[in-house]
Parts: sequence; C-alpha cells; structure tokens
Amino acid sequence: MSFESLGLRAELLRAVSEKGYSMPTPIQQQAIPLILEGSDIMGGAQTGTGKTAGFTLPLLQRLMAADKPEKGRRAIRALVLTPTRELAAQVAESVQTYGRYLPLKSTVVFGGVSINPQKMKLIKGVDILIATPGRLLDHVGQNSVDLSKIDILVLDEADRMLDMGFIRDIRKVLALLPKQKQTLLFSATFSEEIKQLANNLLKSPALIEVAQRNTASEHVTQVVHPVDKNRKRELLSYLIGSNNWRQVLVFTRTKHIANRLSEQLTTDGIMAAAIHGNKSQGARTKALADFKSGKVRVLVATDIAARGLDINQLPHVVNFELPNVAEDYVHRIGRTGRAGNEGEAMSLVCVDELRLLKDIERLIKRNIPKVVIGDFEPDPSIKAEPINKGRSSKLGNANRGSRNKTTQQPPPPHASRSGRAKRNTGQNQQRGR
Repeated sequence: MSFESLGLRAELLRAVSEKGYSMPTPIQQQAIPLILEGSDIMGGAQTGTGKTAGFTLPLLQRLMAADKPEKGRRAIRALVLTPTRELAAQVAESVQTYGRYLPLKSTVVFGGVSINPQKMKLIKGVDILIATPGRLLDHVGQNSVDLSKIDILVLDEADRMLDMGFIRDIRKVLALLPKQKQTLLFSATFSEEIKQLANNLLKSPALIEVAQRNTASEHVTQVVHPVDKNRKRELLSYLIGSNNWRQVLVFTRTKHIANRLSEQLTTDGIMAAAIHGNKSQGARTKALADFKSGKVRVLVATDIAARGLDINQLPHVVNFELPNVAEDYVHRIGRTGRAGNEGEAMSLVCVDELRLLKDIERLIKRNIPKVVIGDFEPDPSIKAEPINKGRSSKLGNANRGSRNKTTQQPPPPHASRSGRAKRNTGQNQQRGR
C-alpha cells in the first residue's frame, strides 16, 4: 500500500515524499482513511509507529476540505493536546513539515517560555493549535485563545496526561469546546481511566490497535547488566567507551542523579548533558539540539523525556536506574527501534532494583536476558536497600556513606495511576505551565 492509495491530496504527498517516506506504517494505513471519513478514533500504538503523521496528515486534509474564508482573524479549528513540551514541539514540527505546501497556519504553546510572543501569534490567528494543557489554560485566562470553533480535537499520549495529573485541566478544556467535533484519542495503554474518558468524549469510535498493549518494540534488543549500585557510573562509561557509542540516551529516576551523572560522564571525557523538568526550556531545547547534532554523545533524562523525544535512528537507550512504574520502562526504551529501525536497550540493575525488574518482566510478559560484564560482577554479600524516591544517595563512588534517612519502599505491582499523578501534581515544569 502506498500513501497515494490512502486518498491524500497532492500537496501532502509531495511533503511526505520530500520527508523520504514511500510506504505508510500500519497505524497510518488504518488511521488515515478513517480520519478522512470523519470518524472518531481511539488509537492504541506504542511509540515509534508513525502515529503523529497518522493523525497530522488527515487532519490537514480535512481542514483544507472545510476551509471557509472568514472575515477577521483565523479561527482555531484543530487543537492537539500533549502532555509535555517536547512532544508538543515534535507535533508542531510535523504539522509544519507536512503542511508546508498548504495555506494553513499553526502555532505551539507550552510553558517555560514567555507567554507574550505566543499571545501575539494567537491574536493574529491560526488554524491549528498544539498545546500543553497548563499553558493552554493560561491563554484561556488571558483571553488570547478562542476554542469555540474547534472542528478536530486530538488527545496525544492520553495515558501520560492522566499519569501527570492533567485530568482536571483536560476537563476544563473540554468544557470550552463545541459538542460537535471529531475527536482523535491516542494512548499507549488503555487503563480504566482512559476508557472512561473515551466513553464520555468519543462518539462510536473506531478502535485502532497496531501492537499488543504494554509491550516493548520488537525491533529493540533488551538486556540487563547486573552491577553494584556504586559501580553503575563506571560501567556506563566503560560500555560507552569500549563500544564507541556516539549517541546514547540514558534514563535516571531523579533530576539530581541526572545532573550528577551528566557531570561525571563529562569528567570521564564523554560529553553529556541533562534534560529534566527543572531545566529551563531554553536549556532543554539546546541539550536536545546538541544531542541530535552529535555535539553531545550522551543525553541524561528523567521520565519527562520518555515520550517527548523524537530522535531519528537513536541506537542506544540505557536505564541507569529502573523506573518506579513498570509502564515507564516501555516508554523509555521506545525511544529507540523507531519506524522499523533496530535499537538496543540496556538496564544497569543493582540488587535494590530486582523487585522493579520483576514488575517490568511481568508487564512485558518476558524475561530480559541477564549478562554480567567482566570485572563488574555484583558483590553477593550486598543486601538490598529501600529505594529512595527523592534524591538518590549514591552515584558511582560519589557521596558514599551519605544516606538520606527518609526512604520508602517501591510501589507494589498494582500501584494505581492516581498515585503517580499525585507525585507529579504541582510540578509545573513537567506539566508544561
């Protein structure tokens, strides 16, 4: 099947061809015709499947088909909501890329940057608005946005938005939208909360699911390297140096560890940068740009980046620390092995994290191979300690002996999503305000 057979107009086909794509992915094959027909969509697809183009292309075509010249400024007719700034920027880039030969205008709004330039663009008028919920409501409060003419609503990464505590903001936004509209909801997982949201929002939706729920990409090779906690940084430097990896995305649980690890890797002679919610938007954008260009070899990120980063042909993802929530593992390693490319995901696992590892293996329904690296064998005499969800107490050989007294056990396998949302409540940097 070709893009031509999906019924897309010539301007879109030209943009797709210039992007280098000739064959649509499975989700694009299913979603594009249904969206063009005007159907509501409930789409289940893991990251890297071509989902963004799957809704962007038909969205642009439907707006062109219904394009009606109006006096005064353009009315916003399509709204795309995303959980993170990085994902909002990624979607906005796709809209610009695929709509380059169309007369439609778009803009993106998210927190961490000045609101005034965004207001100026909105006041001039746009057809398509991509936004994080928090900053969108800021604009609503300042009367710089009118959502009463929306024809198409897209909720991208809906499960992540709920995880981050956005449900109240989403409901506020929905109350401002017209009842008659086409709604496209995409989610990597379908929890009961997602199903409830869909039932209240979608009208006889077409269900699209191109991969088994909560599974890791079949194009990603996964491996666990058992190692003592205080030797993780040393092992990571060894793996990067001995294998001459040029582009590695490394995940940590906390912002503090992300900062310390990036500093220590740079000291080891490996250029690294950190990206997380406490970084300014300018710093996050620069770190990502330097990583994509090759100026920085290692990007150390917290889970805020697990779904918001789109890096072509990223070869390596490393879990320096396993996530507290098993589903986040799937989203982390989904940064590699995208669009049919091969990828490699390694997890450096100490004795404290064995319970988290079991939760992950239970979720993905497979055992991940364990490979001990020579000279980095774990010390069997070391006993497991509770995982501190705040500032980690050890990083390689740094801070040895300085332990935070406030520790708590990792959540049980059945930990609720509401618990995750509660942890994120009030973190405006992560929520896009």
